[in-house]
Amino acid sequence: MLEHLRSLPASLNSRSSGDSASFAAPHSHEEHVLWMQKMDITPFDFSYLGSLLEQAYSDWNSKVGSRLARTSTFYSVWNTEGDCIGYDSDHEADPGVNARRLVLECLDKRQVLSLKGTSEHGQYLIITHPLFSRTNKDMFAVFTAVIYESNEYETSEAVVQSEALHYHTCFYRRFEYIFMTDLLHAHEQTAREEHRRSILFQIVQRMHDKMDVEAILDEVFDSMDYLYPATYIKLYMSQDQSNSDPRIKPLLVHERGEDICVRSFMEGKLIVARSHDAENRIVDVGIPLKGKQGIYGVFHIEMNEEIMEESDLQLITMMVDTAGTAFENAKLHEQSNMLIQELRLINDLTQRLNKSLHLSEIYQLSEQELKEIFQAETCCILQLNDSTNDFEVMSSNVKDVFHQSFSVDYGIAGLVYRTEEPLIIANYAQFDKVSSFFMEDTGSMSLIASPIRVNGEVKGAILLGHSREHYFSYDNYRLLQMLSIHIGLALSNATLHAEVRRLANLDMLTGLYVRHYLDSVIHERQAHEFCGSLIVVDIDQFKQVNDTFGHQTGDQVLKQVSEIVTSSVRSEDVCARWGGEELAIYMPQVSVRQALDYAEVIRKRVAEETRPPVTVSSGIAEWSWMDEKVSVESLFYRADMALYSAKNGGRNRIVVEEQEVTR
Repeated sequence: MLEHLRSLPASLNSRSSGDSASFAAPHSHEEHVLWMQKMDITPFDFSYLGSLLEQAYSDWNSKVGSRLARTSTFYSVWNTEGDCIGYDSDHEADPGVNARRLVLECLDKRQVLSLKGTSEHGQYLIITHPLFSRTNKDMFAVFTAVIYESNEYETSEAVVQSEALHYHTCFYRRFEYIFMTDLLHAHEQTAREEHRRSILFQIVQRMHDKMDVEAILDEVFDSMDYLYPATYIKLYMSQDQSNSDPRIKPLLVHERGEDICVRSFMEGKLIVARSHDAENRIVDVGIPLKGKQGIYGVFHIEMNEEIMEESDLQLITMMVDTAGTAFENAKLHEQSNMLIQELRLINDLTQRLNKSLHLSEIYQLSEQELKEIFQAETCCILQLNDSTNDFEVMSSNVKDVFHQSFSVDYGIAGLVYRTEEPLIIANYAQFDKVSSFFMEDTGSMSLIASPIRVNGEVKGAILLGHSREHYFSYDNYRLLQMLSIHIGLALSNATLHAEVRRLANLDMLTGLYVRHYLDSVIHERQAHEFCGSLIVVDIDQFKQVNDTFGHQTGDQVLKQVSEIVTSSVRSEDVCARWGGEELAIYMPQVSVRQALDYAEVIRKRVAEETRPPVTVSSGIAEWSWMDEKVSVESLFYRADMALYSAKNGGRNRIVVEEQEVTR
């Protein structure tokens, strides 16, 4: 029945419905009345109406009183299943009167029915009057009268109809009363919840304003004492916490066994247990004090079950969760002062590493800085070679180790690679997991090692050693782990820089070099070599291919021709995309006649292998150290003029510096 809350009027839904503005509205009362009149039951409610029908009958019966001749007329109410729900308990039912049969017929025909008969009490008249809902006119009950007096039929039926309408009014009055009771209860619950949330907000605000661990715990105790003064509360801490408060105790897991506090600590969640004493039922609650990094303790709360609701548990849980976060923040604030020096070291190292984008310089600088920071005697930085799957020593102050290669399964580096975790060894003589050439060759007894991650994958390892046992501390171990992250970022940046420089010289569609790179190569070759040839290849009628098949197919044709060109020339030749559908091939130390043979192979393969089939025209030019003028521009100009002649000469042909070749 609470589904009617969805259609509450705006004045009831509004949180400000009780203020002065809402009372000033002249139509407010009419709006509420209209809304109440629209409330109704549905066929889905019929199976739950038994109690409501019975209560309505009791209300109707109390209001009727002695107004009717109750000795000669007996009334009752029946549900839609044909069961008698409300009847006059002061009178015994006449076994000779079968009212149920007429009720079932009334339920079927949905109209007023009557039936005369005779029993041991005399002649009687049964009248059944259907009761319908207010809006949808769904039949939800039958009002029945058994009359023994000798009144006229019309008069009896009019009286029964009047009483049926009276009962109908009593039913809906009881229905509205129940609904409004539920509504007021929901309103009270909402008000209590708002009050609790207001208190919780104030508590949370005070907790987060504090950066002292003891002050935060005191706030929890004070808040619990304020909200639940009759509650017993203790805090059992899982770590060393010096506090004079008698309510804070150490959590001795091994001594407490499997009690509620230990279970809450181990499982990291709320645990509730109920027990009984001589007078009361007790609720035993264990709530973990936890943050994002771990669980720091458990609050143990005992209270009377009568004063605790489910919302109280939710409120206490939210308060303790807030306390856990604030407690962790305060602990981290205390520890941050200890990390200032480490952060300065990280910042200085990062600045030095970021000044270089060359891998060799980064490895060398990292080695020097790490030795100085940790005062290590030996250092070794290894990089994983993806092609050989071996670790190569990129930098080390140990000559016997420098430039060596080791299997990815060998030694300390292999162990770090497999576990992807840093490692600390206090005494290598007692370490039996793996053997290490680095440790044995240098005579080191202590070691800290950390993986180097590039783009999330382990691509290297750092090894720092010392001849003394137990030389490196846990703080050194943790600091190296952080420094290795920044070294990995520097290596990643250097690798990306090299890759960007490589990609800047490549055409993304064809994979060939771009023109400015070809220009620089030819310029360099002309400064140190004696001759060379340039072939310029142009796809014939390429615009028609795009117009006919679309630009995506045109791109595929361009890639096909590029693959044919690169596979038809030598490995030392430089192939580039000259512009649009034009390609260029520079062949160092090759004469124009030799270049002609390569160009012819390209021409034939393109005509035979491309799909859709296309042809190419080519222009060839050469340079020699004996030329009067040697330049890149001159070479390109002469090759371009030869290509122009090939295109004007009918396409699908090769022209060598004003000389047409049609073979």
